[in-house]
Amino acid sequence: MKILIACEFSGIIREAFRKRGHNVWSCDLLPTEKTGQHIQDNVLKHLNDGWDMMIAHPPCTHLAVSGARWFKDKQKEQEEAIVFFMTLATANINKICIENPVSIMSTYWKKPEQVIQPYQFGHGETKKTCLWLKNLPKLIPTKIVSGREQRIWKMPPSENRGKLRSITYQGIASAMANTWG
Repeated sequence: MKILIACEFSGIIREAFRKRGHNVWSCDLLPTEKTGQHIQDNVLKHLNDGWDMMIAHPPCTHLAVSGARWFKDKQKEQEEAIVFFMTLATANINKICIENPVSIMSTYWKKPEQVIQPYQFGHGETKKTCLWLKNLPKLIPTKIVSGREQRIWKMPPSENRGKLRSITYQGIASAMANTWG
C-alpha cells in the first residue's frame, strides 16, 4: 500500500509500516527524526498524491479539551484547527485514521470510533487518545500493563514539551502496522 503518515516528524509509525513492506511516507513541517521517506512540507499540498491510506495527527493545541479554558481567547486559531482537521478527515483517501486527544471534534463532528491508551499496547502510561476511523478496523490491545502513570500530562514546561507530547508510542505504532498493514 501507498501510505501517508500526516503530521509526523518522529518517523515511528512510518517505520512500523515500512518494516511490513509498504511504500510509506511521513509528512510534517518539521524535519524527520528518523532517516526515511519524509516530506517536509504542508501536508495539505500532498493529499491528492494517490494514497491508499492516511494516518493523520493534526495539531491538537486548539482542539484538545485540556485547553478549554483558553478557547474564548483563541477562536480564530480554533476555527483554523477545525478546518485543518476536517480537511484531513474528509480527504479522498480510502482508509483514514485521524488521531487526537479528547477534543471538541467529538461534539463538532462526531464521536471517535475508538479511544485507546498506551497501557493497552505495552507502555505503563496513560494518554487517552481518540481514533476516528474510515474503512479501518479498531485496534486490538496487544499487551495491557499495570503501573500506569500520567507521565505525558506531568511533563514540565520546556522548549520541546509540545513536540515530546506528540510522539506516538512504539506499541501503538506497531499495533497500527500489524492491524492495518
